[in-house]
Amino acid sequence: MATATTAEYHSRDFDWEELRDEVENDPSLLYHLTPSAPSLPPCNADAWRSFHRRHSSGKFFKERRYLLEEFPELRSSDGFAKVLEVGCGNGSTVLPILRAKKNMVIYACDCSAEVVERAKEIIFSTIGVSSEQRFHPFLLDFSVNKFPEWLFCSSCQNSPSRNQSSSSADAEEEMMMLNDTKAQCCIGGVDFVTLIFTLSAVPLQNMPFVLAECHSTLKPGCLLLFRDYGLYDMTMLRFPVEQKVGYREYMRLEGTLSYFFSLDIVRDLFVGAGFIELELEYCCVTSMNRKNGKKMQRVWVHGKFAKPS
Repeated sequence: MATATTAEYHSRDFDWEELRDEVENDPSLLYHLTPSAPSLPPCNADAWRSFHRRHSSGKFFKERRYLLEEFPELRSSDGFAKVLEVGCGNGSTVLPILRAKKNMVIYACDCSAEVVERAKEIIFSTIGVSSEQRFHPFLLDFSVNKFPEWLFCSSCQNSPSRNQSSSSADAEEEMMMLNDTKAQCCIGGVDFVTLIFTLSAVPLQNMPFVLAECHSTLKPGCLLLFRDYGLYDMTMLRFPVEQKVGYREYMRLEGTLSYFFSLDIVRDLFVGAGFIELELEYCCVTSMNRKNGKKMQRVWVHGKFAKPS
């Protein structure tokens, strides 16, 4: 039975189909439904640095305690395991894994040097969490640059896509890698990739590249764990028409992107990258805004995907 802390993450408070019908029959929301050509400039690390600078306070940090409930594979894995957290932010996904599993090592990347340093401060200062040898953050704009070679399993390192010459941007990113990962030798691939509210921040046309890189870092038979914004989430419906920059794609005022996924799009992206679908569903949760008493209908996409063995 779910505890009070985790209950809201396991409940299905409303039917997504009913929400879809409500949205699609509301004339004021029609602009969300119409396809439009992309009109956005590239979303870069500067925009995310600005975002994290604005939300750098401890109040913004919320440890994702539900993670091990929604993805029990992280908790039940036997023996030593390696996790790659893509888009680690301030460490809200990393911390519950480190806290619960003392035999896991986490490699975590983000495109902002400031937020990587902030994640290190939070993780290393958390009482009761042994992290000095288990948390390895590094700087990388994964939306346009390849993962470092030491992450990959040996067979993937020899694939044609890995042997292509690096661009100048790739070389620059490698030079900017943090000191605690520069000396890493090949770790032989990872057992889990976590992609939690990260892919939606990548331009749609770059998503296949990111997923292909994630696929290559996984050992055969291992898992990618996915959660992100779903179609008709409250946040999507609050965007004004002038912030729409593509079909189901929006830009916040500081320049960061937010895409809202349907199950079909997620399935096509992941299967196209070579993954096997294990679980894929909408998670629909109703919560209340304590300040104004308004009901908030949140929609997330929950997925588990495996690399074929």
